[in-house]
Amino acid sequence: MYKDLNPLLHSPLRLAVISFLVSHSSSDFNELKDITKATSGNLSVQLKKLEQAGYIKIVKGFKNNYPHTSVEITPKGLDAFEEYVEAIKKYIEKDAKDE
Repeated sequence: MYKDLNPLLHSPLRLAVISFLVSHSSSDFNELKDITKATSGNLSVQLKKLEQAGYIKIVKGFKNNYPHTSVEITPKGLDAFEEYVEAIKKYIEKDAKDE
């Protein structure tokens, strides 16, 4: 039957962040904000949730004397994304067989 979709990745913003990081491995806060069109506050909250789950690593520092936040996907995050994609594929395959 259907496998439950990972609720952490089922959120559009968190899925967008993880999807981007899968193909780029790392990014910074401002780039993710631009790509997702999220507000700073919302993006910050969603990144914290992904970090707490161990899906991303957040590194805060300075770049040219300005605060800089770097975000990297972890192996656990990559595995979670791949499992999510496989679950979606199973949904599609099942629906195609039912037609």
